[in-house]
Amino acid sequence: MTETISRTAADTTLYRVLNPATGEVVEEFPTATDGQIQDALAAAHEAYLAWRQVPIAERARVVARIGELFAERAEELGAIITEEMGKLPREAQGELGMVTDIFGYYAAEGPQLAADQPIKPIGGGKAVIQKRPVGALLGIMPWNYPYYQVARFAAPNLVLGNTIILKHAPSCPRSALAMQQIFDDAGLPAGAYVNVFATNEQVADIIADPRIQGVSLTGSERAGAAVAEIAGRNLKKVVLELGGSDPYIVLDTDDVARAAKTAFRARMSNSGQACNSPKRMIVMADIYDEFVAELTAHAQKLRPGNPADPETTFAPLSSQPAADTLVEQIRDAVDKGAVLHAGGSPVAGPGSFVAPTVLTGITKDMRAYSEELFGPAAMVYKVSNEDEAVELANDTAFGLGAAVFSTDVERAQRVADRLEAGMVSVNRPGGSAAELPFGGIKRSGVGRELGPLGMDEFVNKRLLYIAE
Repeated sequence: MTETISRTAADTTLYRVLNPATGEVVEEFPTATDGQIQDALAAAHEAYLAWRQVPIAERARVVARIGELFAERAEELGAIITEEMGKLPREAQGELGMVTDIFGYYAAEGPQLAADQPIKPIGGGKAVIQKRPVGALLGIMPWNYPYYQVARFAAPNLVLGNTIILKHAPSCPRSALAMQQIFDDAGLPAGAYVNVFATNEQVADIIADPRIQGVSLTGSERAGAAVAEIAGRNLKKVVLELGGSDPYIVLDTDDVARAAKTAFRARMSNSGQACNSPKRMIVMADIYDEFVAELTAHAQKLRPGNPADPETTFAPLSSQPAADTLVEQIRDAVDKGAVLHAGGSPVAGPGSFVAPTVLTGITKDMRAYSEELFGPAAMVYKVSNEDEAVELANDTAFGLGAAVFSTDVERAQRVADRLEAGMVSVNRPGGSAAELPFGGIKRSGVGRELGPLGMDEFVNKRLLYIAE
């Protein structure tokens, strides 16, 4: 995921739009002043005091309107992130579809999910668990899904009655401002959602401020550790959605070509820049060679180009540093004996392109074995039985998602039950849906977003007991 960015004394425009397809700096934005940060904190806290008193049905209606505005402005919003981070237009529209689903889900289901839960006291009387908001929250969001990541944090918390200060990725200022406009136009009170172009130092100050009651971050392990450390010192709850190196186990198939195509599409979505992308494909020996050959053929067919061009079949990475890191990881593997079947090198010309890559022969002494490859690179491992597949799948510091494929559903579920991950899919690539909880274990983070669990993180589960 996206790393925190160190600010130097010479850096006066941390937030900027740099088109990754051309390398051109399109627009720059100044960071917030310390005074503006204090204004944002005051506004979010004051808004919370009023917003929590608004009936939840009315809060849900405003959240529903937010989703409607995302749908109405989808074409404009999609064009923004195509230029900002290089997303293909069809994928941008797919992201916006998820956003409208998320706001619609919490608008419809949120009031019931937040309803009081009666419990039966053993000693008599009446007791109920009440779900109440906790206050202003800080969201720190990444560049790879600029709208979706915000939606899954903002939607449930606004329904609950919390308010939000949002610090977006420095490479996504236009989408950040477009979202602020949508929240304002939907009828949120001033201060209920406040975008800030904050520096890392200012983020630390925001977390420490007593008016902030929690922080949600989607980003790298390094960023998550830094934020969790500050939050811990200040006794603030965190939700962290960090990196992943998801296993994708193919036990058997009656159509190898189709199985490989499904895996390839899942891996290359968003140019491979997704935390829950199937980065490690674990394939049974009897279909392995054909599977790798099919992946290689698909990789070699893709052609780079400006994502705004309908003829483009694969887009750039979000930045040149991201492309450089991926190439270094691939070269390290090849230098140590991995087999490069396709891609693996930068694409000549402007833009942050890395040719779609297929790697086999990965061993533990290679960076690719233990690190997340955040880009269009598929690693394929050969195994001979279920035990080998499970052992390899679990041999990672990450634990976000996993997928298992088999024509025998019971066999696939038997293997799925042994996997160490926060999300496991059978006969479907890992994905995301408004109603399905999302999150991981181990170094992939803590907490859950989306689904009913998305409303259980930043909430006061208050006990009300009435004696007989």
